[in-house]
Amino acid sequence: MTDKPSPQDRLVAAAFGAGWTIVPLLPERLTAWAFRAAADRLWKRRGKSVLRLEANLARVKGTSPADPAVRRLSRAGMRSYFRYFHEVFRLPHLSVDELVSRMHVTGGEPVYEHLAQGRGVVLALPHMGNWDQAGAWFAGTGHRFTTVAERLRPESLFHRYTAFREGLGMEVLPLTGGEGHTFGTLAQRLRAGRPVALPAERDLTAKGVEVQFFGAATRMPVGPALLAVHTGAPLIPAIPYFAGPDWGLDFHEEIPVPAEGSRREKVAVVAQGLATVFEKGIAAHPEDWHMLQRLWLEDLESRP
Repeated sequence: MTDKPSPQDRLVAAAFGAGWTIVPLLPERLTAWAFRAAADRLWKRRGKSVLRLEANLARVKGTSPADPAVRRLSRAGMRSYFRYFHEVFRLPHLSVDELVSRMHVTGGEPVYEHLAQGRGVVLALPHMGNWDQAGAWFAGTGHRFTTVAERLRPESLFHRYTAFREGLGMEVLPLTGGEGHTFGTLAQRLRAGRPVALPAERDLTAKGVEVQFFGAATRMPVGPALLAVHTGAPLIPAIPYFAGPDWGLDFHEEIPVPAEGSRREKVAVVAQGLATVFEKGIAAHPEDWHMLQRLWLEDLESRP
């Protein structure tokens, strides 16, 4: 990325740097209160991000953004979102024992069995709960995996976030701006029997596959479905969420790949199957779905 960072970009990067440096040095109860208070202040201002979150949650709940229940849910959602960042700053200092003891996992046996047999697995996750914590837990329990990261602005923040995730035991590939072999590298990792974990409900390339999601059309990243079709690796949805003061992670059944049809047709069917599972996971924990951006095609098309 060659664009010169804006003053706002530099401020954001400095804030993240200060967070990773200062937050772990302060009492956790104090910093948790501060992040929750910041979330409440932002929620009360009803800026664009909060209004977008409410519009997205209204689709999940099948109601209007003006519904008071959506307003209450968006407050919980902002607190969940800020909890994610609070925990991100503290994660490098958590022990594996704490990550394991506070992690409540369901449905993980098929994943462990595939990996024990030397078969790579594609794990697809929505942006929920603390997906970085879930990754730290997975890597900390002996399952080093490969993921793909969005290119953040400024470049220094992208490198800092990459170093943070690599420090938790992940291999991080850039979504864009790398050597151009990201898909091939992911396929190699899977054929070598290693897991790949990918965020999978928001398409950042405008080249995703169209699916129906909570009753309307959106595009999802093609990567998880295409990897499953291309390599034969099982595609397993995983739903991270906050379980009180702890964390939860629900692995779902493998998304089957159709035996018949073209590769494009197979990818479309698998992607829709993934979207359907995501609907269930998000509906079960809507306050932990951190979607403060436009997602559905009709919302994207309504932009001036």
